[in-house]
Amino acid sequence: MTVPASPRPNPLTIPTLAALQARESAKWGRFEPDVLPLYVAEMDVEFAPPVRDALAKAIATGDVGYRTGTAYEESLVTFARERWDWPSLAVEHIVGVPDVITGYVDAITLVTEPGDAVIINPPAYPPFFSFVEGAGRRVEESPLTADFRIDLADLEAAFQRATAGGRPAAYLLCNPHNPTGTLHTRAELESVAALAARYGVRVVADEIHAPLVYSDATYTPYLTVDSERADAFSLMSASKAWNLAGIPAALLVAGEGAMEDLARYKSVPRHGPSQLGALAQTAAYTQGGPWLDDLLAGLDANRHLLGALLKEHLPEVAYTWPESTYLAWLDFSAYDLGGEDPSEFLHREARVMLNSGPMFRLGGAGHARINFATSPAILTEAIERIARALR
Repeated sequence: MTVPASPRPNPLTIPTLAALQARESAKWGRFEPDVLPLYVAEMDVEFAPPVRDALAKAIATGDVGYRTGTAYEESLVTFARERWDWPSLAVEHIVGVPDVITGYVDAITLVTEPGDAVIINPPAYPPFFSFVEGAGRRVEESPLTADFRIDLADLEAAFQRATAGGRPAAYLLCNPHNPTGTLHTRAELESVAALAARYGVRVVADEIHAPLVYSDATYTPYLTVDSERADAFSLMSASKAWNLAGIPAALLVAGEGAMEDLARYKSVPRHGPSQLGALAQTAAYTQGGPWLDDLLAGLDANRHLLGALLKEHLPEVAYTWPESTYLAWLDFSAYDLGGEDPSEFLHREARVMLNSGPMFRLGGAGHARINFATSPAILTEAIERIARALR
């Protein structure tokens, strides 16, 4: 008789609350012990076994020197071919960078000059604004639509403003989008590529959340649609999908039309990924697929649970259904909080920490971002606390 295989465990249910509270990283180490933190993009999971084993081997053998070789780049090529049907991606188009933020800032500074514009779609990941402005570039906002899609007419107007007088400009695209979990369609991205070609705007796509896409949606790598000029860049990393924020690494990928820029970038002295970061992410891409599938099943259950909890306890909170990521955008504007940021109110009154909506710029007032990558028990307790605080 064949004995059915036991289902693999949900990675989100393995760490106990006590084990999470003992952590010293930002999510659990920053606030008071009674606060449930559902804010910063860290997941409440342990290492995927292949990642744990790769790191343990490196530490046990002292293999913590400088990185060499192309195993990390090759692992993305294989992962992209198998997961995203992207057979044309090649190692020659990829260079390692310390992290995604460094990568997109470097790409933007490579194709623009100080004072040039970078278009961003708010509400958007706060470091898009702060790091772009810190690099001496000017942010040109093109807000998402009411249902959090790219507003192509507004984007074209932003491209026109950004390139007035013949100035270079870049478009920092978030695909999938943070904080809404929106997954841009192929048709939308093709329209973006056409507009970028028309106005000479260089697209830099932050695709760090690309592995975190649910089965009812399809992720399209931006570089697979930018065929007219193919001069865009993409930033890829395993850090979000396998919870490796503390040992970052990333890969800058150039389209065919950006290869000269990539060669120029490689010729300048710079730092690349750390050895531990590259080893961990190589293991994730090459051996971490089954764990990722288990994680996605747990996250999918949590996004449904979150929707059900909000419907039951907080029906006036508008919930943007995420097609990807473990982040959701909540609208608390139906509640009279006296103008207070919902995240500050809920930290004080509910002892639950969410990300501040105004930090995501235009469209963020009255909103908060929730990270539902935790156990169902913690997620349930957090929503029940919020409901009691808002009664």
